[in-house]
Amino acid sequence: MTTPEIDTPETGITPGGTSGAFRDVLSKDHARRGKPPLHFVDMTPAQRIEKAAELGLPKFRVKQLANHYFGHFDVNAAEFTDFPAAKRDEAAAAFFPQLITEVTRQVADEGTTIKTLWKLFDGSLIESVLMRYPTRATLCISSQVGCGMGCPFCATGKLGLTRNMSTGEIVEQVRVAAKMMRDGEVAGGEGRLSNIVFMGMGEPMGNYNSVLSAVRQISAMPPEGFGISARNITVSTVGVVPGIKKLTAEGIPVRLAVSLHAPSDELRDELVPMNKRFNTTQVLDAAHDYWLASKRRVSIEYALMRGINDQAEHAQLLAKRLNHYGDNWAHVNPIPLNPIEGSKWTASKPEDEKQFLEILHRAGITATLRDTRGQDIDGACGQLAAKER
Repeated sequence: MTTPEIDTPETGITPGGTSGAFRDVLSKDHARRGKPPLHFVDMTPAQRIEKAAELGLPKFRVKQLANHYFGHFDVNAAEFTDFPAAKRDEAAAAFFPQLITEVTRQVADEGTTIKTLWKLFDGSLIESVLMRYPTRATLCISSQVGCGMGCPFCATGKLGLTRNMSTGEIVEQVRVAAKMMRDGEVAGGEGRLSNIVFMGMGEPMGNYNSVLSAVRQISAMPPEGFGISARNITVSTVGVVPGIKKLTAEGIPVRLAVSLHAPSDELRDELVPMNKRFNTTQVLDAAHDYWLASKRRVSIEYALMRGINDQAEHAQLLAKRLNHYGDNWAHVNPIPLNPIEGSKWTASKPEDEKQFLEILHRAGITATLRDTRGQDIDGACGQLAAKER
């Protein structure tokens, strides 16, 4: 079977992209824009104490600030009654600069899905999606402005990469969502943010240091972090093998999700340009090593595209590739492709989705058809394009 021709976006080379066949796809806005203001979560403990000393504050004040931020999701220093009134404004400016500003908020699924468009310090736009389910509340967060992976069926990938986000910009998405849940701003009343997925805009492994710092602070207990269990955090990748290997060595029990989308190199080369640098064998080997080290099953994300990767032979080959390792190490999440504006790619027929799942199940592969929350507000997987409405 042949696949349709794919439009190749204009490409450029970013640091680290100087070897191998793949080049990051750059946004026309790609440029050095300066760094975001340094935030409390960007600082080491020593830097926080040093900054406090510059303001004439003893180091115990740093723990008070951490408790307000991580324990109460609060950055409004004017209301910190346990803090010296004369130092509140200074402390707020020094530790809690505003990194993300809400532009628009769209609601779907009877108020249980909220997509927020954020503006960053340099005018860049990113999105996050908060989804409430009966037993959990999940926040899908962005780690880059745009994405340089260039997958042709993904709205974010078509934007190109503008820049990496700072740890502060990433973590602020979590703080705001946690506060929204606590304050009952999501349909269903007051609740708790329980799950984080790095499946918003960007390739998390392309911004490894900031993402890992964010993971550590999201999962640490207050007042060092938000106390969201690392086991409830998912870090996704299109298959950046060095990043998977680094994450394996960290020993943090987050879940790894690999956006595979095709069982063969021939097909995946067309759907996922990164495959030209790290092929399916390298990606699956690295993912399986993650399972061996963590004993946490790897999620295999697979966007089902009509007539492209959703036929019986694709499911059979996928099952064969996964079963090659001989243990129940992966959970496949087939995802009905979410449409993006102007795209020729469409979702699979329901009967093909059903057949795909049945073939995997018969082969002993655990697989669950993914829910497509937020599709009507372009908030579902692959739809985030950070457009002002």
